[in-house]
Amino acid sequence: MFTVYPTGTTIYKPEKCFNGYTLYPSMKEGVGAILIDMNGNPVRTWPKFNSFMVDLLPGGTILGGQTGRIGKAYDHTWGADDVVQEAWDGTVEWQFNKADEIDLGDGPAWSSRQNHDIVREGCPVGYYVPGMAPKAEGGRTLMLSYRSGHYPEVTRDYLPRATRMIEVTWDGEIAWDWMPAEQFEQFGHSEAAKNAIMRRCRAQHAVFQNTCSYVGPNPWFDDGDERFDPENIITDDRGTMLYIISKRTGEIVWKMGPDWSVDPRLRELGIIVAPHHAHIIPKGLPGEGNVLVFDNGGAGGFGDPNPGAPDGTWNALRDSSRVLEINPVTLELVWECTALTLGYPCFGEDMSRFYSRYKSAAQRLPNGNTLITESYCGRMFEVTPDNEIVWEFINPHNLAEREGLFFSDIFRGYRYPYDWVPQLDQPDERAVVPPAHGEFRIAPVGE
Repeated sequence: MFTVYPTGTTIYKPEKCFNGYTLYPSMKEGVGAILIDMNGNPVRTWPKFNSFMVDLLPGGTILGGQTGRIGKAYDHTWGADDVVQEAWDGTVEWQFNKADEIDLGDGPAWSSRQNHDIVREGCPVGYYVPGMAPKAEGGRTLMLSYRSGHYPEVTRDYLPRATRMIEVTWDGEIAWDWMPAEQFEQFGHSEAAKNAIMRRCRAQHAVFQNTCSYVGPNPWFDDGDERFDPENIITDDRGTMLYIISKRTGEIVWKMGPDWSVDPRLRELGIIVAPHHAHIIPKGLPGEGNVLVFDNGGAGGFGDPNPGAPDGTWNALRDSSRVLEINPVTLELVWECTALTLGYPCFGEDMSRFYSRYKSAAQRLPNGNTLITESYCGRMFEVTPDNEIVWEFINPHNLAEREGLFFSDIFRGYRYPYDWVPQLDQPDERAVVPPAHGEFRIAPVGE
């Protein structure tokens, strides 16, 4: 933790960036979602959008979760009360909340319980893809939700945050529903892992998802590989697993994990620990068809006990993060971003200079760069394929400020082109060149 920490845009090389607006949920009550320009200036805020992910649709329309009707802002246990699509002028164009009926003490009420991810038909992912605009009217909406309960085939614990994926029609009907706790045997956990999960399914992980998106058009399906049907759904489990579900049958048709020892290619890649935002890079973007995932590190996985996991819970440990691009057919590592590739001095291979245990994301940009959200640090940065940082932004809306210590947080940021918001004039783009570390000084009072 730093006592002095810069915020806003701290690095910006306009000629090397995919320039546009960046949308992110500030995670601070009363601030909500924020749209910033490349220099970090807020150009619009949506205070009511105070939950997990928010997406921008063409024309300045926003889609995301709102809380406050039942629960509190960014309530990780109950999720968003309502999923709302709102036009630039504030007109509510679509709303959904009938996923689960809950009672938080004031009587039963319907809630979307939406969390982590939301995707509108027309684009397989929530972020910008050239030629694939999400539908502003009449489209299906894929989202994560919660359903609390007892699932005795999984664990003896009560699970308040067991996730489910639902696809909702424009008319508000749930047309597709898939829940990991009801499909547990498909994952292929070892007996040791099942025993650990049964004893202590910590924080719902092992049946907990934190992303979902459509596979979308891709070269593998074009070549006849049915596992990558564009209508299929790709997701991840924070207990170290990435997988694709057949939309038609509900079967898992592709996966990495949970046993990373079964294939020498997986052993070479190394265990993906507590991943977030696993998705197929959409067609038309550099790396199309590959899996892009933020490999958080920290702790995850279930299995045989070890010194770091005496009961077999969280038996995979790594104190650093990676962003990985993986060929899903060959399991080849195509590209990665780590503390080492970013050029941080990692003496003794201490990779923790790039590290976010929770949340986080990676978006492939049309120019081949990658926008990375390092959530736990409240940091977003854009890197080239050579891992040069060409834009960096630190969230100034802190969650906690105590005795001068600064802590900030961002769930996930997405970059969109300027023309998606025709209500605004394109802003000036002014380079930001940080001072050399050895020359940075804060002037004393009075100078």
